[in-house]
Amino acid sequence: MSSKPQLFPWPHGRRAAVSLTWDDARFSQADTGLPILDGYGIKGTFYVLPDRVLPRLDRWRQAIKDGHEIGNHTVRHPCSGNFAWQSSETMLEAYTLDRMEAELLEANRLLNESLGIKPTSFAYCCGMTFVGRGTQVRSYVPLIAKHFLAGRCYLNEVHNDPARCDLAQVLGFSMDDRPFKVIRRQIEEAVAAGGWATFVGHEVGQDGQPLNAPSAVLRQICDYLTGRPEIWVDTISSIGRHVAAIQAGEAAAHV
Repeated sequence: MSSKPQLFPWPHGRRAAVSLTWDDARFSQADTGLPILDGYGIKGTFYVLPDRVLPRLDRWRQAIKDGHEIGNHTVRHPCSGNFAWQSSETMLEAYTLDRMEAELLEANRLLNESLGIKPTSFAYCCGMTFVGRGTQVRSYVPLIAKHFLAGRCYLNEVHNDPARCDLAQVLGFSMDDRPFKVIRRQIEEAVAAGGWATFVGHEVGQDGQPLNAPSAVLRQICDYLTGRPEIWVDTISSIGRHVAAIQAGEAAAHV
């Protein structure tokens, strides 16, 4: 008779974890998203571009004081050149590992200068983890593992198994343009498995705009999560530190 698999040891008797994250430091995140999260006491992770925080600098500084996480999202937001808005100079196909590492460190420097922080997590732009083209393609995941506790991916299909996931490649569901029932199902699947579900958004409450989560949907998510005390809702780095500690302990036990 097979035994029931043991669930991951989340703290305080919790059964699963959820992180709500956003990319790019879009104005609607500061103006609409943060007030909603603060109203529920939920801490989010915001992966920002250094120049985009400046118009709302006081708001982002307050977000840090309120316990939200600010993460690294590069300086120039390099994605594949297949995106029409991506210039040939800043597309990932034109990058090398050295150039990417320099940009990661520059983003950290600029965020320390403006916000007084050193980011401990990173979000891959467009969810893409490569630089170069053809025979010169390289993964820059090892750079994220070198400089950050965690790296968050995007547009994935499954929640994270905290016992086995690679913290340099934390999977992320899209939160944009999704009805609440889809997001709830993804959370419930993570709870059933003792997993860690992370969600990725861009705009908040900008109806009619692409990559948007309506304010009503974000409130539904927050209502649902605050009504489920068995779910640990926290930032990528807060949850990531716990996952790293448990993984390291289990690894040490098998040495």
